[in-house]
Amino acid sequence: MSTKSRGAAPVTLAVANQKGGVAKTTSVASIGAALAELGHRVLLVDLDPQACLTFSLGIDPEDLEISVHHVLTKGVDATEVIIETEDGVDVLPATIELARAEADLLTRTGREHVIKGALEQLAEELGDTEEGPYDWVLLDCPPSLGVLTVAALTAADGVLVPLQCETLSHRGVGQLLDTVHDVRRFTNRGLELWGVLPTLYDGRTNHARTVLETISETYDLEVVEPPIPKTIKFAEAPAAGRSILATSRSSKGATAYREVAGNLVERASRPKAAKKKPATRKASKKG
Repeated sequence: MSTKSRGAAPVTLAVANQKGGVAKTTSVASIGAALAELGHRVLLVDLDPQACLTFSLGIDPEDLEISVHHVLTKGVDATEVIIETEDGVDVLPATIELARAEADLLTRTGREHVIKGALEQLAEELGDTEEGPYDWVLLDCPPSLGVLTVAALTAADGVLVPLQCETLSHRGVGQLLDTVHDVRRFTNRGLELWGVLPTLYDGRTNHARTVLETISETYDLEVVEPPIPKTIKFAEAPAAGRSILATSRSSKGATAYREVAGNLVERASRPKAAKKKPATRKASKKG
């Protein structure tokens, strides 16, 4: 069971990569379910207008009258929008309406703090309930570096970067790190890079292993173990409206995500001073 004391602030983790197809949403759903298995109370926040996370948890976005869009732009209380799922996690769902949020928020003062404010209000309200606040809040960021991603990073304690182990997939990591650096300067000095989560990993190929080593060396980023293996089981889970931990409990993918969740819990418990300094991009050598 969770060892978090009643009333303690949740660990808020932004899962971000502006490149699509890196198993970002799969990672949010699977890590969330694994944390729930460990006894943690988990909230997943879908910040992608495509609402893939919402759909993958068995919720049809078209059936929803209110969503995270209304929480962020209309001031609707998050407790009115949160839905319990069969995977043991709660979700703040998204709909296509969220696509308008970027434009709605652009002219708003303090737009970078809109997610942080909503989560703080939620934690305050839940602090007076028997269950108390969530232990973990996982933010499924949109595949862009726009207002919603910056707001998610402003609200987060840490950033986890899912990364497909292919040469072209890490070309945008430098841009993401630049955004993290800016957020740390201006809106969230405590934001920490928790590292890269290798996804769609085929350990049989030298290429995948080389890319992983290159990423670690180039960006001085911690690699969150173990790598998530490439498997067809991941494609089957969203259609069932459940995470892979429910649809294929003993698969290599489910086992890997359980191990990742355990390592993230350990990471969250490290003393502040012992955590790695924020990563910076190393200058490339010429010649």
